[in-house]
Order: sequence, then C-alpha cells, then structure tokens
Amino acid sequence: MQKSKTAVVWFTNNLRIYDNKVLSEACANYDKVIGVYCYNPRHYKTDQFGFKKTEKYRAKFTIESVEDLYKNLKSLNISLFLCYEHPQLFLPQFCLTHNADALFFQREFTSEETTEIQHLRSSIPEQIEVFEYYDQLLFEPENIPFKIHQTPQIFTDFRKKVEKYGTINEVIIPIKKEESNLIQQTTKFYTLKDLGFEDFEVLAYSAFPFKGGETAANQRLQEYFFETEKLSFYKKTRNGLLGKDYSSKFSSWLSNGCISAKTIYWQIKKYEKTITKNQSTYWLIFELIWRDFFKYLSLKHGNSLFKQSGIKKVEYEWKNKQDLINKWINGETEEPFVNANMIELKQTGWMSNRGRQNVASYFAKELLLDWRIGAAYFESMLIDYDVHSNYGNWQYVAGVGNDPRDRKFNVKLQAERYDSNRKFQQTWLQPMLF
Repeated sequence: MQKSKTAVVWFTNNLRIYDNKVLSEACANYDKVIGVYCYNPRHYKTDQFGFKKTEKYRAKFTIESVEDLYKNLKSLNISLFLCYEHPQLFLPQFCLTHNADALFFQREFTSEETTEIQHLRSSIPEQIEVFEYYDQLLFEPENIPFKIHQTPQIFTDFRKKVEKYGTINEVIIPIKKEESNLIQQTTKFYTLKDLGFEDFEVLAYSAFPFKGGETAANQRLQEYFFETEKLSFYKKTRNGLLGKDYSSKFSSWLSNGCISAKTIYWQIKKYEKTITKNQSTYWLIFELIWRDFFKYLSLKHGNSLFKQSGIKKVEYEWKNKQDLINKWINGETEEPFVNANMIELKQTGWMSNRGRQNVASYFAKELLLDWRIGAAYFESMLIDYDVHSNYGNWQYVAGVGNDPRDRKFNVKLQAERYDSNRKFQQTWLQPMLF
C-alpha cells in the first residue's frame, strides 16, 4: 500500500477556509492535512518607538478569528493546533512529529515576515517540501499587465491598467477531508491574559463593535449587502465618522484574512446583477484596488516602505519631540477634531478613513514629527492594521510616498465639512469637559 501523504498548513494572516489557496492546494494534493497557528511572540513585543507591535484591540480580534478558524476547519475534518512560539522554532519539530511531507503557507513580502520565513526554510528538514502562494491580493501577479518592478507609481495609472487588462480569479473552495483526518487533541485556546493583556469590554458606541472570524465577516457582508442594501449608498456615506454602517468595515477581516478581497469582489458583482449597479458598488471595488496598489508598491519597493525618506527617497527635517507625540496620542493637541479621532482610536482600536488622513497629516505636516512614529502607533492600535496599507498611506500623507501633489489637510475645514454639527467631536470629547 502507498503511504498516505501529509501536509501541514501554517496559517498566518489568512484565517479562513473559503477562497484560501494555501489550504485548497494542500487539501487537493495531500491525503492528510493538519493546520497550525502560532501566536508569534514577536507580534506582542515592544517596537523601536516604544509601542507594543500589537495592542489589546487587535489581539482580541485575532483570538476570536483563530477560534472561529478552529471551528470552521473542524467542519472540513481538519485539526488546528495552536501555540505561543516563534514559527521557525515550532514548525520544523511539529512537521517531524506528524511525519509531514509538505508545509504550506502564504507568501509574504515585507522584511520581518520574509526574514522569519528564511529562518524557517533553513530549519525545515530537507525531505519536507515547502509551498508558498500569494493569497492576499485581488489581482494575482500572473493576472496583471506588467511585471512587479514596473508597478506604476501613481494609483490612477495602476487602476486603469488593472481594470482594463487585469483579470480576477474565481473563488476556490477546499475539499472536505475524511473524518479519519481529525486528530484527537486537547486544544489550549489562548486568552488576552496569555498574550499579556487585561480583558476589556468593547464600548457600546464604538463604530467597530464586530467580532473577529470568517463567520462574522460573512455575516457582515450579507447584512451590509443583501439585507440592508447599504452598499447602494457606500460612496455617499463612506466619509462618515459615527456608527457601524457609514462604511463596509471589511478592512479588519481583510487584514487578517478572515475574508478574501476576491470574495468581496464577486459578491459585489452578484449584488450588481441582482439588486443594483451604481457608483457606490463600483467605489467599493475601487477601494479594493487601492488596497492591491499598496501591496504591489510594497512588492516593488521592499524595505523603502519603512525608511524615513520613503519610496520617493525625499529627506525632510523630521522632529522627534516626545511631548508633542504624547499630546497627539492622548488627544491633547490644539485641534479638537484631531483629539476626538485620537481618543476614539485609544478607546476602541478604530478610526474612520477620514479621521486617519487628518490625524496623520496633522502629525507629519503640522507638527513635523517623524511619520514612522505615527505609523508605528497605528500599527499597534488599529484592529485593521495591514502593513502595506498602513505604511503606504502614512508615506502618502507625509509626502515621501506616491502622492504626486504632496497635499496637506486643513483640519479645521475638514471638521466643518465632515462634522458640521460637532456630534462626532462631542461623542469623544464629552468626558473631557467634566
């Protein structure tokens, strides 16, 4: 009898079973499939600017997402093993223990992740095959009309090319394994306390009251698209500041891979066929293309994404004044609109897109502080932190990225335009008045 082949699937920020290329390839080509998720200690350490790389909000969202992945994998008769360990230390031994023939994971392209993967590859026994796949893009590299090093510097050029000549793959569904594939195990589910945090309650008036996980992501999609048809008004409401429905809120589930960009894209296409097609339905696709753009810029420019001079290689005289940084973080600047947004972030782990652009512009263009400090703070605090979008957007706003106009936001005018009744500012500044 032929020996049954075993594949280990290492989950990172692809915490889903639906439209997961890594998982689908393993299920299609190997008899036995085992899942692993590592709570990576590196993600909970303090960075060079004194912030925890992952604060409690994203940690909680991650825990919820991993527990949901555990249940969803079980429905495919696949076991998920959890650990708190560096992947390059845990996975080689795990593969040997389970007689694995192959290791599957998502391909990464930023420095910390690729360094970790290089260490992992050098530690994996030679007889174990390693497979990496791009699995966080809307347009896969083989489906775009240019080589990665030829990625346009300007978003409009990128968008026009991929819209005209690019193609988007259909979603893929993994094959369910036999029940015998499940491994009897006593799983330790990790808590906030295990990761070094105190438990907390989500504020009732948070604009992001949602749980992590593929199940919650799909519920949100069904609700926002087909139950309430809020998608039809997305372009008009997307600059909102209060409430859960001014925007889709998909970014958090996208950032840790609880839902794929392709899933959202094809559901928009379904919506356009069955309900309506308008500027708003297109605008959500437009935002998904922005997300891809930052990922391709990251693929093209590598470590320049994290350098002070940015992808433009422009040198500015940045300040590093701790008192100004602290005032910005704590919502104690001279601008109430900036303060309200920063307090919202500090208390909920969420901030609107409109808010992010304003507080980042104020930080870099008004206070003239080193934009990388602001980016690191966002990395720490945001539930929906995505390395490419975060650092790409901060560079854009700071004038060292891909904004051809190097614009600066007039915070007072922005507040008048988007919070004319001051309801948002009152919501978050009210406690400070007493």
